[in-house]
Amino acid sequence: MTLRYIARLIAGLSVLTCKTWAMVDVNMEDRVDVSLKGQAEISCIYTLMEPANMIVWFTKSPGRDQSRRRIYYYDNQSEIIDEGSEYAGRINFTHSHEPQNARGSALLIIDNVQLSDQKEYICTVHDVSTDSGEGHTRLQIFNSPSLPVIEGIHMGISVTAEEPSKVAHCKVDDGYPRPNITWYKDRFPLQQSDDEVKISESETTKANSLFTVESDLYIKAQRTDKDALFYCEVKYFVPGGVRMTESKEINIIVHYPTTEVTVYVNPPDRLIKEGDTVEIRCEGNGNPQPVLTFTHKGEELSADNEMLLLENVKRSDSGTFVCQSNDFDAGIDTEDSVNITVHYLDQIVVTPEETVLNQGEDLTLTCNALSSLPTLTAWYKDGTQLVERHVLELHNASYDTAGLYKCEVTVPSLPELQQQKSVQISVRGKPKIIEEITVGPVNKADRSVNLTCNAEGYPFPTITWTLSDQRTGQPVPVPEAENQKTDTGILSMISVRAMSELTAKCSAANELGTEDVSRKIEAFARVTTTTTQATSTKGTGLTVPPKQSRTGGGSGVVIAVIIICLLLIAILGSVLYFLYKKGKLPCGRSGKQDFTKEKASKDDIVMEMKSGKSEEAVLLQGVNGDKKSPTE
Repeated sequence: MTLRYIARLIAGLSVLTCKTWAMVDVNMEDRVDVSLKGQAEISCIYTLMEPANMIVWFTKSPGRDQSRRRIYYYDNQSEIIDEGSEYAGRINFTHSHEPQNARGSALLIIDNVQLSDQKEYICTVHDVSTDSGEGHTRLQIFNSPSLPVIEGIHMGISVTAEEPSKVAHCKVDDGYPRPNITWYKDRFPLQQSDDEVKISESETTKANSLFTVESDLYIKAQRTDKDALFYCEVKYFVPGGVRMTESKEINIIVHYPTTEVTVYVNPPDRLIKEGDTVEIRCEGNGNPQPVLTFTHKGEELSADNEMLLLENVKRSDSGTFVCQSNDFDAGIDTEDSVNITVHYLDQIVVTPEETVLNQGEDLTLTCNALSSLPTLTAWYKDGTQLVERHVLELHNASYDTAGLYKCEVTVPSLPELQQQKSVQISVRGKPKIIEEITVGPVNKADRSVNLTCNAEGYPFPTITWTLSDQRTGQPVPVPEAENQKTDTGILSMISVRAMSELTAKCSAANELGTEDVSRKIEAFARVTTTTTQATSTKGTGLTVPPKQSRTGGGSGVVIAVIIICLLLIAILGSVLYFLYKKGKLPCGRSGKQDFTKEKASKDDIVMEMKSGKSEEAVLLQGVNGDKKSPTE
C-alpha cells in the first residue's frame, strides 16, 4: 500500500513538473466593467520570446452549463470569427509582440455591448512547440436606472391607527445590476421596524433583462410627522463605482385630534367702533379642523366654521365670544373665548339750543356727548377755535356775539369717532347796516354793476331798495333783489345799469326800528368820436363818489330836504321858462351843439344815444321829464 502511494506521488510530481515547464504565462484582468451599449476591451498579455503561434478566444456562460464556446481563432495563416455567434459584426481582434520584452498582447474588442455579453472570457495562447497557457476575465455590464419617482398617499394617516400605515411609494426603472432603495425622513434613513416602520420591496426583470424596483413605506404616524419631509434614495452600480440619486421630497397628511382651540380677533390690537366689520377666527390644533361653534351671550351664531364675521357692529355686540370644538372621532371637546368692546360716541347734546339774546345779556352753552372712551371737546365760530372745553360762556351780548357756534367732540384714541353740532345764537335789536352800499366791478357784457347792502339785526330785517336820478330826482325802477340770510342778518344785492347819475338807497327795517344808507352812483365815459349825427362812446365806466351820510330812526329830516330841493327846482324851472319865452335864451342849433361839447369836455358825461333821435332831443328835457321837440 505504501509503495503504491509513493509511486503515484512520484508520477504526479513528474506530470506537474512537465506541465509547468510546458505552459505559456498568460495574464488577464479578473473583471472588466462596461456600460450597456458601450465598448468592451478585454486584453490578454502573454510572455514568449516569439509571437504566439495560435490564439483562441472562448466564452463560458454562468450557471450549470460550464462548456466553452469558441468565438475567435487566430494563427499565422488565418483569422476566423465563428459564424452564427451573437458577436458577429461586433468583435475585433488586435495582436502585437515586443521581442525585446519577450511579451505579446492580444486585445478583444466588443462593440454595442449587450446584457447577454456578461460572461467569462478565456484567452488561450499556443507557442510553436505546442505549449500553451490561458487566462480568464469576467465581463460585468452596468446600466444606470431612471430617476426615482415618488408618490405620496393622498388620504390622511391617522395617529390613532394601531398598525403602520402606507405613506409613500417609490419606483425606479431600467437598472442593472439591481438598484437598491433606501427611505429617508428629514435626511435620516429609516430602518425596518415591526412596530414603527415597515418597508415592502418588489423587483421585476423586464424582457431586456433590466430591473424595475418598487418600494412601499409604512409608518406609524405621529403628530410631528405633519411637518416631516420624506424621500427615497436609489443606490446603483456604475463601472468603477457606486452612485446615488434622490427623489423629490413630499409631505404627508397626518390626522390627529384637536386638544386645544385658539380664538382671536383679526386684525388684533385695534379699537373697534360702532359700524365696523369685525372678523373673529377660531383655530384648533388638530387636523382636520373639528366642527367649530361660536356663541355670544348664550346664543349660537352663524359662522363659516373657523371664521365669524360681524358686520355693522353695535355696542350691544360687546362681550365674550366663545368658540367650541367638537371632535367626534376622538370624543374630545375644547373651547376658548375672546372679549371685544365696541366703542361709541353718541350724538351731541347742546343746552340751550337755538337762543335769542337781548343786547347786554350773558349766556352759558354746554356741550356733552356720551362715549366709551375719553373725549376732547372744543367750541368754534367762523372756523376759529374759541375754547377747548365743553362749556362756552358768552358775556354782554352784542351783534358781534350773534352767529353760528359749532361744538366738536372727538376721541383722541380713536379719531374716527367724531361728532359735531351747531347752534344759532341771535341777538335781538333794531337793524344795523354793517357798511355802506358796496359797488362791484362793471360787467363788460351789459355795462351793469352789482350793489350790495348787508344789514344785521334780529328779528331779521327786511331790506328795501330805492333808486333815483340825481339830475331829475325822478325814481328809477328797481330790479328784483337777491336776498340771502346770514348768521346775523340779511345780505341783499341788486344789479343796475347806471346810464346816468343815480342815487341808491338801502333801507333795513324790523319791528324794533329802521336804518337807511344811501350812495351816489355816477356814470363816466371816455368820449372817442363825436359827429353831427350822433355821439359814440367807448369804455363806459362807473365811479362811486364818497359815501353819503347814513341816518337812523325816522325819515323826517330826509323828507324835509327833498321838499326844499323840489321847491328850488320848480323856481329855477319857472325862471328859465320865463327867460326862454322872452327870447333872452338862445335856442339856435349851433348854440346847442356848443353847450353839448362844452359839457362833455368839462364833466365828461355822455348819455346813451338812441338811433333816430338828435342829441337835442335828449339833452333838452323838461324839469318834470317832458321831452321838448327840437323846434321849441
